[in-house]
Amino acid sequence: MIIYNVTVNVDDDVLSSWLDWMTKKHIPDVLDTGLFIECKLSKILAEEAGGRSYSIQYLLKNWENYNLYQSKHAPNLQKEHLEKFGNKCVAFRTLLRVDKVFKPHV
Repeated sequence: MIIYNVTVNVDDDVLSSWLDWMTKKHIPDVLDTGLFIECKLSKILAEEAGGRSYSIQYLLKNWENYNLYQSKHAPNLQKEHLEKFGNKCVAFRTLLRVDKVFKPHV
């Protein structure tokens, strides 16, 4: 499995509208591509001047789904985000390969 992590620093003055748009529009649009298993939106618990940071983690089954997302869907979805929020949000992306999942013994 692959985790496609997008870390976004959001200016305080657009935070409320960004969270609303992400939860009601952007994340559902990404999931509607049919390429992802799930998504987690998490607030990064650190104090920063000039905004708040969030991690959006999308889980994919394989590299093929990631490559398809990047070639077919990502450009338009990222463009839409940029047009809506401009320089009020700064994002960087990382990829993580899940090697093993551990669960507690119950």
